Amino acid sequence: MKILFATSEMFPLVKTGGLADVSGALPLALRALGVDVRVVLPHYAATRADWFVADGTVWQPEILGQPVTIRSGQLKDSDLPVYLIDHPVFSARSGNPYMGPDGNPWHDNPDRFALFCRAVVHFATQEGEAHWTPDIIHSNDWQTGLIPALLSGTPSIKNVFTIHNLAYQGVYDRPTFERLGLPWSLWRADALEYWGNMSFMKGGIIFSDFITTVSPTYAKEIQTPKFGYGLDGLLQHQSNKLKGILNGIGADWDPETDHFLPHHFSRSQLAGKQRIKAQLQAELGLPQEPRIPLLVHIGRLVEQKGIDLLIQALEQLPNEPIQVMVLGSGELRFEQALRQLAAQRPEQIAVRIGYDESLAHQLEAGADAFLMPSRFEPCGLNQLYSLRYGTCPIVHRVGGLADTVIHADAAHLADGSATGIVIDHLDTDAIIWAVRYFQTLYHDAPQFARMQAQGMAQDFGWMSSAKAYQAIYREIVQDRSDDHQNES
Repeated sequence: MKILFATSEMFPLVKTGGLADVSGALPLALRALGVDVRVVLPHYAATRADWFVADGTVWQPEILGQPVTIRSGQLKDSDLPVYLIDHPVFSARSGNPYMGPDGNPWHDNPDRFALFCRAVVHFATQEGEAHWTPDIIHSNDWQTGLIPALLSGTPSIKNVFTIHNLAYQGVYDRPTFERLGLPWSLWRADALEYWGNMSFMKGGIIFSDFITTVSPTYAKEIQTPKFGYGLDGLLQHQSNKLKGILNGIGADWDPETDHFLPHHFSRSQLAGKQRIKAQLQAELGLPQEPRIPLLVHIGRLVEQKGIDLLIQALEQLPNEPIQVMVLGSGELRFEQALRQLAAQRPEQIAVRIGYDESLAHQLEAGADAFLMPSRFEPCGLNQLYSLRYGTCPIVHRVGGLADTVIHADAAHLADGSATGIVIDHLDTDAIIWAVRYFQTLYHDAPQFARMQAQGMAQDFGWMSSAKAYQAIYREIVQDRSDDHQNES
């Protein structure tokens, strides 16, 4: 099987969130299974050239009269082929791939990603260019949603579409649809039209042969009005071709080998974890007291992640014997509130605005607990990193968090299966309760050590997920073969 994996970001080339981690790890796991998978993504100004090994092959097609450059190469230190779609709307803009310097989405994002989708379709269907035609294009999130729609008249190529976060749908008005020069046949209720607008995400859902999302619980949630964002009815209708496959985490997240860590540790030897904690406390200006638990939060500072509730909880815990570190960026109001808290209580709270991959690894490794009070979380990766690094996840029972963290209630503590703290009804009081309950567990050293060990024993590698995707690919390729036989 030949799979073209289309994505808007990929670690380590360019990353803004979990999509990049998935796009960097899943294709490698699929290649380990013998799948001929190749990745295609835009060539941003921020793309790390040191991780892209160009092979010198370049195509320069015209897409709607615009010259586009497609560069061929491989991901460094791997055999994974990568294609970069280069155009000034991507490569001439520094900073975030999706957001301008004012913190708002680029005004022409629909044009940019429509161009990307058209370039992917051109590349996949022009056999004379790459001498390689995919059996399946695996598209990811709204930025790639037009690919299945544009391929709707090309039955020789099948489509898989993965929903990483249904809250971001790529919804634009009718004048945008007209400006993009899309076929008028796509402006209908069973295509791109969405309550008088157009939806990239809806196109990916309707025109794909199979739809996946990133955890079993989230696959159920998005079929309800609460989490479906207006697409729950459509997803219920498509439920026969919808499956939740839990994301994995890459081998680079391993406390025994992680090159970002100044000290390594394992399930049986945690001394390195304590040394990292002490080093972090010193660097962050926090008192180096090993018995005071260090709780961290890493992520986008937006309401989805519950950062507003976390800030409110911290405001009510000024005298609590805890230390808190927050790393992330997002809405200005949350950034300012966190900076103010850190300035008022420098011995308890530290804040770093922005994203630092090295610091993220060190925080996961050195922390005692990870705060993740998300209002919704399709899969979540940080709770998986936390479990692997012996850091207790404190989460809300939604999406992938519900699928991966076992609550430390009396029964699960007794049988040794507990791995974290799970909040059922999310509000400020629940977060305060969870922080205080965590302290109780933390100060019961033997019990906390058992919970750490149980979390670190979990296997959240990519191989089982990759096998599930491989089975889906086989199924829809077989369906195509059956269709051809029936036609003949």
